[in-house]
Amino acid sequence: MIVAVHQPQYLPWTGYFDKMDSADVFVLLDTVQFKKGEWQNRNRFKTDRGPVWVTVPVRHHSGQLISEVAINEQNRNWSHKHRQALTTCYGATPFCEPVAAALETLWEREWSRLAPLNSAVIEALRELLGIDTPLVVASDLPPMPDQADERLIAICRELGADTYLAGAGGPAYMEMERWEGTGIDVRVHDFTHPMYDQPFGDFLPAMSAVDLLCNCGPEALEVLRAANGR
Repeated sequence: MIVAVHQPQYLPWTGYFDKMDSADVFVLLDTVQFKKGEWQNRNRFKTDRGPVWVTVPVRHHSGQLISEVAINEQNRNWSHKHRQALTTCYGATPFCEPVAAALETLWEREWSRLAPLNSAVIEALRELLGIDTPLVVASDLPPMPDQADERLIAICRELGADTYLAGAGGPAYMEMERWEGTGIDVRVHDFTHPMYDQPFGDFLPAMSAVDLLCNCGPEALEVLRAANGR
């Protein structure tokens, strides 16, 4: 069984879901530190002027776990801005309506913490793509070691995995000697970004998977798999 592990991101990009589709179980790692300026509370849509950020405002402090990060209730109109951005960027695309409807059910709710919002968004996009890989939230598992590799090994053992699917940059930060003798094979996710028709000129990669879904609709997963030889 192949397990992949990744921090829960907001409106993740296409490669995130390709990694999910390549695994038997996908773990949302909300038990590590929140990193400001990364992808945990923001992502990008394509506009006629290039990419635009959609960001969930948060309140956090140094060393805080993703599972503990609160959404800033003083900025209540963030979901309205995201709704407007989706309409502006993708309202004219052929498959915007079902994506907007799925996200609207989440944006109209009040969220106090970031991690549950991200989990719900990821689940909604997973279903729209037609990916059937089950999701597991790390904070729902028993306590795990603090050291990064030992934590991943423990998660794999807890879920009965014989293979860990690392990100492309995994070998650069993993201590591979810790995996020796574990019986867990480490594979690296090799991702090729699919090309498809987008509005606003030349193709722009690394947008939120919302871009793929709005432009490709029911064929989105087939487009993703074909680009990656599956």
